[in-house]
Amino acid sequence: MKHIISALVENKFGVLARIAGLFSARGFNIGSLAVGETEDPSVSRITIVVNADDRILEQVKKQLNKLVDIISVTDLTKKGFIDRELLLFKVDVDQSNKAKVGHFLEKNHAKILHSGARSVTVEFVGDQQHVSKLLESLKEYGINDVVRTGRIALAKE
Repeated sequence: MKHIISALVENKFGVLARIAGLFSARGFNIGSLAVGETEDPSVSRITIVVNADDRILEQVKKQLNKLVDIISVTDLTKKGFIDRELLLFKVDVDQSNKAKVGHFLEKNHAKILHSGARSVTVEFVGDQQHVSKLLESLKEYGINDVVRTGRIALAKE
């Protein structure tokens, strides 16, 4: 099962390396990882998506909580949460389909950042389902140079 782990950590050198090392030492592949400062510049939030069963994940959470620079660790999977992912990518276009692709992107709340003769560079923000659906819908045109931030998430009230 995929779990979304949110960790508040002290914004110090080496914290991310120790956390990533903890996961790799147990043979877990991190599906996505996003890190950024919070409203307090001395604290960062790390969002980790990992595929693991509940028992193993409980062990990982205990190990994370033992790390000195960890403030808190929360498995958002079993709580209500909101998640998003930022996606930048290029879609192949030509004169015959450029307007059609542009209309489709606009209808799906994607933003064209740059329009060239052979491709458009697009920004899209959405949950994982919408990101996958948009990419699947655009495959027929050709998608290139995809960059994804990984999921970020916050618990609901």
